Amino acid sequence: MVFLNFPPKSHDPYATSSAYLSQESWKIFQIMAEFVEGFEKLVRIHPSVSIFGSARISPEHPYYALTEEISRCLSDAGFAVVSGGGPGLMEAANKGAYAGKSPSVGLNIQLPHEQHTNPYQDISITFRHFFSRKVMFVKYASAYVVMPGGFGTLDEMAEILTLVQT
Repeated sequence: MVFLNFPPKSHDPYATSSAYLSQESWKIFQIMAEFVEGFEKLVRIHPSVSIFGSARISPEHPYYALTEEISRCLSDAGFAVVSGGGPGLMEAANKGAYAGKSPSVGLNIQLPHEQHTNPYQDISITFRHFFSRKVMFVKYASAYVVMPGGFGTLDEMAEILTLVQT
């Protein structure tokens, strides 16, 4: 099967305008800036473990307590803990690491809804592009913990499995 990437339909004047094309060209520099910031801030956190999980699980849920406990144990064992930096199990991961001996790292993403930065981060980076954020999750990690979650968690797990396999 072959997939072709066709240009936008001609009836959309904005999609083919020079302003749109110029804006798209400059995104590479935004992505490059996110890589530079991520590399500079995370190069010293070795070893680290990335923890993935739902943004929608409340602090009263048993998975929240479990994630916090796992993260605290990893932190006390000398591993920096990296999460998505948002609410739910990401917050639990950061909270456990924040209470431990090693750094708590949040890789936040700018979204129109749902995502907000949790307060348990020693190192916090905010990304505009999922691509850059995913690279930072895997670049410095020695291990991964996947807790229950939704499509985002499944996407992150599939990315990790693909990279491990290849």
